Amino acid sequence: MTYVFILCCFTLLAVVTLLAARVGRRGEVCDRSVGYEVPDEVKRDPELREQANRLVAHWCTGAAILSLAPLIPVGQLLFTDGDWSIGTGGLIALAFYGLVVVVVAGYPFEKIKHLGR
Repeated sequence: MTYVFILCCFTLLAVVTLLAARVGRRGEVCDRSVGYEVPDEVKRDPELREQANRLVAHWCTGAAILSLAPLIPVGQLLFTDGDWSIGTGGLIALAFYGLVVVVVAGYPFEKIKHLGR
């Protein structure tokens, strides 16, 4: 059951970051109805808007790719006969890795807050 939860969490993380990357690739980061809340300076300046879109597209695509990596070993554990398991250290490493992926995905949004300054 633990492995199913881990698999679902990383899959959900991949889907969410891919959706955010899609918004960045379409150039809709500054559109409040589709995108995200950004400072007014970024909304008004075309160069800053483009940079915000690039940041979200680039970093969220990277986070989506990073979040797919644990699916392979966890998926293998789910489909084996139960001979293998992940120890406490492995679970801690997976939790830390998930935290790193979330930080990578959140970086462009923090960077956008400081673009206009």
